[in-house]
Amino acid sequence: KNSRLDDQVRDRATLIFQKLGEAESRVHDVALDKIHFHEVGAVDAIIDIVGACIGFHQLGIDKFACSPLNVGGGTAKMAHGVLPVPAPATATLLKGKPTYSNGVQRELVTPTGAAIVASLCDHFGPQPPMTVSAIGYGAGTADLEGQPNVVRIMIGQPVEKLVAGFDEEISVIEANLDDMNPQIYGYFLEKALAAGALDVYTTPVQMKKNRPGTLLTVLCNPQDASALTTLIFAETTTFGVRTTTAHRRILPREHVSVSTTFGDVRIKLSRINGRIQHAAPEFDDCRKLAVEKNVPLQQVINEALRRYQEGR
Repeated sequence: KNSRLDDQVRDRATLIFQKLGEAESRVHDVALDKIHFHEVGAVDAIIDIVGACIGFHQLGIDKFACSPLNVGGGTAKMAHGVLPVPAPATATLLKGKPTYSNGVQRELVTPTGAAIVASLCDHFGPQPPMTVSAIGYGAGTADLEGQPNVVRIMIGQPVEKLVAGFDEEISVIEANLDDMNPQIYGYFLEKALAAGALDVYTTPVQMKKNRPGTLLTVLCNPQDASALTTLIFAETTTFGVRTTTAHRRILPREHVSVSTTFGDVRIKLSRINGRIQHAAPEFDDCRKLAVEKNVPLQQVINEALRRYQEGR
């Protein structure tokens, strides 16, 4: 923060180090101010993170998108001994992001790389519509069996579309249930979301033998379908599931924070071709403040929206 770097470089680098520190803090269960970057090395981390931010700044990159990440496999020697790949901090940083392993027995995403991606990328999946103007490659020294050891960056201008948003492929897993204790549904929903499900919902249906039943639907990234199918078999009474592939379009989204008389509330924004389309207060933030201040929840929501509109 006291450096003479450009403001954008300093702010981005600070955000990445904050993310990396928070991940290490969770992994080691110690306070953030007690973290020592023993795995990445203080000097190496500064060069990698600040150097990347300087490059992004000089190239004029404002928005980042990333493909699903191949994290590798096997084990790697770290400060605390031999640990499975991905490293604990890497796994924490990439939680909620699309990852996979194609069987290469090496660490392919480091904590530093994961921190950069997790901090700067707001879209994961296929390349968004863009006119590519430059392509660059960075090569590693290790020989990987069956694939080149390179990372690629493509730079360009976004292409305006009549219908905005990003297309991505998802898996839809369904199961019909007519004999399960209703109390289990909420428990399963929490476990499925924690396991990477994008959404979980139920629909009342009429089943064979004239029985009322429930259609359980789980939306997930394709790489998570197998694990979530296993979870469905383990936690519900179904004897079978159906899996289909679907395409969904999602609007680019971001968060801003507003100050209310009750406390700070994050506002979730979506955009169409760069223009703000929707603004909605984060429910969990509003609920927490309503409980803490003992005020009606709708009052917190209304004030958060009003403060956001006033600040536009």
